[in-house]
Amino acid sequence: MRVYMDHGATTAVDPEVKKEMMKFFSDEFGNASQMYEYGRNAAMAVQEARERVTKLIGAEQEREIIFNSGGTEADNLALKGIMLAKKNKKKHMITSVIEHPAILRTAEYLETQGIKVTYLPVDNFGLISLEDLKKEISSETALVSVMHANNEIGTIEPVKEIGEIAHDAGALFHTDAVQTVGKIPVDVKKLNIDLLSMSSHKLYGPKGVGALYKKQGLRLDPILHGGGHEKGYRSGTENVSGIVGLGKAAEIAQKVLLKEMEKLTKMRDRIIDNFLKLDDTILNGHRTKRLPHNANLSFKFVEGEALILRLDAKGIYGSTGSACSTKKLEASHVLLAIGLRHEVAHGSLRLTLGRWNTDKEVDYVIKEVPQVIKELREMSAFRKETEEYVMSLKDEHDDDHCET
Repeated sequence: MRVYMDHGATTAVDPEVKKEMMKFFSDEFGNASQMYEYGRNAAMAVQEARERVTKLIGAEQEREIIFNSGGTEADNLALKGIMLAKKNKKKHMITSVIEHPAILRTAEYLETQGIKVTYLPVDNFGLISLEDLKKEISSETALVSVMHANNEIGTIEPVKEIGEIAHDAGALFHTDAVQTVGKIPVDVKKLNIDLLSMSSHKLYGPKGVGALYKKQGLRLDPILHGGGHEKGYRSGTENVSGIVGLGKAAEIAQKVLLKEMEKLTKMRDRIIDNFLKLDDTILNGHRTKRLPHNANLSFKFVEGEALILRLDAKGIYGSTGSACSTKKLEASHVLLAIGLRHEVAHGSLRLTLGRWNTDKEVDYVIKEVPQVIKELREMSAFRKETEEYVMSLKDEHDDDHCET
């Protein structure tokens, strides 16, 4: 059996999406900026996709949607477009320590450009403190950027309240919603969102396309310069087939959202409940304030890469952290931020369910994963007794330190 449970990394293109995209590779291959028939047909297809995305996220106008290459570009445009704008006199931005690298690396770049960035800590569930935000925000804060839900542990942040606090202080609110759009209800107006990033390949659309929602009336400085496409915010010939795919994926997601949430939540809870029966197992993220498809657990005395390879041999495909970081050997910055020790963080498994997963596949995972954990623990040099010895040495060291 082959069981794909890494939908947090990417999803297969829905057959209906693929079908709608195909004609724009050959029959309707026109440039959407041209005035003749081929161009007009392409432009109409892009406009229809814009309307579909607008409806999915509860935006007010189609012109609020800026198509681009995906979540990373959307995050860059939102942060740089606000913080480095010539008219922006405020030089302070707030984000969190568990953001996706597309936010964290951009924030680090902004610091080299004279922007002060505050990184909010999170609790053991991965939630920021609203009180911390209130303490750090000021009249000099131009932007608050906190993700809607974490890509690794699935914790959903209180974005509505974050947006209220930002607006009360005269700041804008951006959220990276790559993991939530199409997975849970997203309404930019109800959630007080000014800017929102999304990516097609997370909701059964094609890779290489995404969008930034920009509230009507906001001005951004573009990060790409050229022919002035997307109303000047994203120059470059439109990826018509990709945009059409994103639009169709958005339309499908809107129709099936609630039904999929119910199905995936039940599957997720079966996995979590069964795995927590294993000794020395930790659930990462909030138990209920989490994405319906996300199960992330750490198994003590197990090495994550070995776990993934063993599961791969059994046809089970998951990950040890975010897909953008799986080739790195250092522990996940998200798992460390919620208080896990390095050796525990390295033993994490993220399973993210999707549209076509079945109860039979869940049964297979529940049966096979505990057996793999048992085998790896029997082989492990770092076992429970070793941990207890190491911790006793640490306690002795701490006591000696206090006495001196």
